[in-house]
Amino acid sequence: MWFWVSLIALICWSGSDLFSKIGCQDADDKYSHLKMVMAVGLVMGLHAAYEIFINGTEISGSIILTYLPVSLLYISSMTIGYIGLRYIELSISSPICNSSGALVAVLALATGGLGDLVPAQLVATALVCVGVIGLGIVEAREDDDLRAARQEASNHRYAKSVLALALPVVYCLLDALGTFADSRVLETLNEDSANCAYELTFLLAAIVCFIYVVLIKKSKLVPKREGPKYVGAICETAGQFAYIYALADTAHVALAAPIISAYCVASVLWSRLFLKEKLSWKHYAMIALVVAGIVILGLYDA
Repeated sequence: MWFWVSLIALICWSGSDLFSKIGCQDADDKYSHLKMVMAVGLVMGLHAAYEIFINGTEISGSIILTYLPVSLLYISSMTIGYIGLRYIELSISSPICNSSGALVAVLALATGGLGDLVPAQLVATALVCVGVIGLGIVEAREDDDLRAARQEASNHRYAKSVLALALPVVYCLLDALGTFADSRVLETLNEDSANCAYELTFLLAAIVCFIYVVLIKKSKLVPKREGPKYVGAICETAGQFAYIYALADTAHVALAAPIISAYCVASVLWSRLFLKEKLSWKHYAMIALVVAGIVILGLYDA
């Protein structure tokens, strides 16, 4: 079961990547990242209300506080990621950001040993990790002429800068810490309660952002610009729901984390199809490694 919910998280979060990029890429809106937090927080708050009042999910102040460190790591990383979308292509930022799955796998294996993993599963995990990290390296080292050609096709111009690459790296580190902490906290919390705690914390963050952006800074909410943000928020919420269940299976967290982190592969494909960002043979070679690793893990889960 962990394999299939991991794939659902992969698909939903790649969709979130695409629509978040569309919603945050306008350089003339300096509050676009906070408006994205508002959209995600609102959708997650609605989902939390459904889980609590309709499905009867248990929630309390104690649960929210227990999960709070994990929630803050995730919310901080996502906010930084949204800022980064303004300065760099999705096909670069997503692979770098999601190298965090490789870090989680290493941490899980280092602290828990190999467990009952067979050699083929370890090889598959390595393929996914190498593919995700390699995709980020290929993008970072891309030839300037090819980079210019891709940007010309996408009608967006980005300049290489320390900030543009640093933001995804910071996201990667925070997200890895959050994922690793998540797998430990979920040993003591019900996954539904933990997810509601995260969503309610995100809702609070959204309220704070609304007060700052709309009431204090008087920034307008334009429906045409905000629409993609809410589609991305729905994808993000669905992906988070699947993600919680994937990591709740602590025996397979070292396998689930790399699969979920591989959603950047789908994000790169969406960026090529919908944002017109071009790919090279090196990109496809890294994508092939990731797909091969996922298929092997799926066969062993079956």
